[in-house]
Amino acid sequence: MTTILLAGGGTGGHLMPALAVAEATRQLHPDWRFVFAGAMRGIEATVLPQRGVAHHLLPLEPLYRRQWWQNIRWPLLLPRLMHRVDGMLALERPAVVIGTGGYVSGPVLWRAARRGIPTGILELDVRPGLATRMLMKRAGEIWLAAPETLAALPAAVRDRAIVTGAPIVAPDPERRAAALARFGFTVDRPVLVITGGSQGSLAINRVVATWLRGGGARSVQVIWTTGRAMQAEFAPLHDPPRVHVVPFLDPMADAWSVADLCVARSGMMTLAELCAWGIPSLLIPLPTAAADHQTYNAQALARAGAAVVLAQSGLDAARLGDALRELLADAPRRAAMAAAARARGKPGAAALIAERVARLASSRVE
Repeated sequence: MTTILLAGGGTGGHLMPALAVAEATRQLHPDWRFVFAGAMRGIEATVLPQRGVAHHLLPLEPLYRRQWWQNIRWPLLLPRLMHRVDGMLALERPAVVIGTGGYVSGPVLWRAARRGIPTGILELDVRPGLATRMLMKRAGEIWLAAPETLAALPAAVRDRAIVTGAPIVAPDPERRAAALARFGFTVDRPVLVITGGSQGSLAINRVVATWLRGGGARSVQVIWTTGRAMQAEFAPLHDPPRVHVVPFLDPMADAWSVADLCVARSGMMTLAELCAWGIPSLLIPLPTAAADHQTYNAQALARAGAAVVLAQSGLDAARLGDALRELLADAPRRAAMAAAARARGKPGAAALIAERVARLASSRVE
């Protein structure tokens, strides 16, 4: 049986693409087996068992960039980690190993490449991450979410890089009517979706809370995902059907199907969904993101005319409110931003990557 091993996690932004690629590849080859490699301390340690997915959890820790002294455990961890990775590869004997980012991706792809196993790397950010920079010379293929990333790669590896887009669940516009009914929204007011990602953003949440308390949502309907850990603090602002305050939405597609504007962080999976659905956005990059990659992601969308970028530094309810009022009052501008977003969208990315995975697998067989 052909086995595909997908390594990635730590956050939903690395795990969800792996799940999307696996599902799209399964559509092509229902008889193939899919196994995931994640970290014991990542979100995958909860999600994968809940989904009943075959997986291995490895004793990995993140690489700290600012608090570098916390990396002191790595020399002790590395031999045990490599032993576990080698054992996993020997047990599973994958035809292809795919890395979707996060600190679990690097060690697994490195060992797989040394064994001659075909590998593919999914790079979601505009600026290539550490795992991609370390492994791109060994990777069979590099799949890019953003076209700007191609120029950031060394010339020697560009012939193995393909701009596929980020693998997401393809938009289904027919969800809109049911989603409007779910939230009790009317069609005569715009819908604003606010999200800080799967875990939420305390900085954004507190600014949004002040904006709401000041009457900022009088002319708009709001879906606000706070993250589970912060739901209790902001739940008193839940005021349906006008304002919905929820820890998260599953599926998020219900929110995207009704959104006229979105306030969000700028992780690449969020941006991929905004573009696929054609949603104009006001982006607030996470200032502590590794190598400031969220700022580069947001700026790429802004240059394309699909987004407005607000820095978190100095952000308050007044600045947020001014930016929202300007966009909400200008329907033609929002329409132009939506068109620019849609022009960058690649809703078929998961299917395209699945085809590339199948090609890599056939090269191993041959």
